[in-house]
Amino acid sequence: MFRQYTCKQINVCLSGNSAGCDNIVGGLMNKSELIKTLAEENALSAEEATTIVNTFFDCMKQELLAGNRVEIRGLGSFKLKVYQGYSGRNPKTGEMVSVSPKKLPFFRAGKDLKDYLNQAS
Repeated sequence: MFRQYTCKQINVCLSGNSAGCDNIVGGLMNKSELIKTLAEENALSAEEATTIVNTFFDCMKQELLAGNRVEIRGLGSFKLKVYQGYSGRNPKTGEMVSVSPKKLPFFRAGKDLKDYLNQAS
């Protein structure tokens, strides 16, 4: 069996090394590719890498839901924006509609990420 991880045990290291990007298919890194790269670069089983990624994402979701900001140095920060409900108008019919309150995640790129992306151009 594989080890169980908690939110506090996961440490994200963003080294800027793009050596693990060979797994990216068609210019898109999805969750499966992230898991595969994590497993290969750290000699982990696929199950262990899956547990780490899922725990990391679950921790982020829990913190955002609790109203906390999630900051990952070198990448950026996530926060939850809360929007109040309002009365709007359906643009097709002109009918008044009630728009429910909602919470949306918001990402703000950090300086290191911005600098890294702009040095490539």
